Amino acid sequence: MDQQTHALAKTIFHDEWEQLTPHEREVIEGVLARIDIPRNANDEFIDRRTFGQRTADRIASFGGSWTFILTFLTALVMWSLINTELLGKEAAFDPYPYIFLNLVLSMLAAIQAPIIMMSQNRQNSRDRLEAEIDHEVNVRAELAIHSVLERLDSLESKLQQLSEAQLARKS
Repeated sequence: MDQQTHALAKTIFHDEWEQLTPHEREVIEGVLARIDIPRNANDEFIDRRTFGQRTADRIASFGGSWTFILTFLTALVMWSLINTELLGKEAAFDPYPYIFLNLVLSMLAAIQAPIIMMSQNRQNSRDRLEAEIDHEVNVRAELAIHSVLERLDSLESKLQQLSEAQLARKS
């Protein structure tokens, strides 16, 4: 068996793995090798992110946090206080109506918006992949349930035949 199947078997059985006989281990690994294990979105998606994608995710994560909002609010209030109250109108580097602050905010929005959109697009791609994997799992489960129902119907039919045969013998 391959190493991945062996590692999966050890993960599933934990400490009990060492107590199994070599034949039992071989059987379990054989069964696991035949099972089509669903794909993992983390393996398929996160590990392949480029430096730019990881950076966009971090920026979007920080830009949508309370830490960012409160820090930015504090910076805006400090900017206003410094330019209005502390320095006075004649010494202020950006007097009211804060034209330079408006320029800085516009540039920040112009840079931050596309970065957040890149992260959202990547998240949408991940969501589509997860939905596809969920669909695959649901189809497998439905097929397995159908197979179990067919077996139950077969067993029920055989039990009915045995019951009828037994009743016929008694008569």
